[in-house]
Amino acid sequence: GGAIDDELSKSLLKFPNNVWSTYGMTETLSHIALRRLNGDHASEWYTPFDSVKVSQNEVGCLVIDAPLVHDGKLVTNDIVEIKKGQFRILGRKDNVICSGGIKIQMEEVERTLKPYVESPFMITKRSDKKFGEIVVLITENNNIAEVESICKRVLPKYWCPHHYIHVDCIPLTETGKPARAKALSLAEEV
Repeated sequence: GGAIDDELSKSLLKFPNNVWSTYGMTETLSHIALRRLNGDHASEWYTPFDSVKVSQNEVGCLVIDAPLVHDGKLVTNDIVEIKKGQFRILGRKDNVICSGGIKIQMEEVERTLKPYVESPFMITKRSDKKFGEIVVLITENNNIAEVESICKRVLPKYWCPHHYIHVDCIPLTETGKPARAKALSLAEEV
């Protein structure tokens, strides 16, 4: 159980049967919310079950109050937006870049670039004396100028990478997710 990527979500939009994504974790013993992936009511917003209430802590992480399955409130590492009792996942707390006082979510930058950058890439960060941290893009595309041009065209100025790193293969975990720790090490070495 990991997040459903944008490509899979798009491919399911016209699927004839009802398709749902669930949100849950070991600590909640099961799922605590649903979101519809197809049909007229497809959404990127999760709707908690009736007995579940959600809120955010001071850094924007999801706080789950599910008294039927967990004693007390459970603070997750998922950064969320909440509207009308529903929530949308923006990314993980560990994947925030604090650059010049602006918080940038790595996953949001990746989602924004994905339709425009054809070769595999990922966003990471590195420490910086002036800004605290800066955005770094790692790519398998050896035409860095092309990738940089795309970034400048589609990203807000403060999301644009300060450094671009070409690699033969994007670092991935055994399950195919971005290997964030390896990427961070690569970025710090440059």
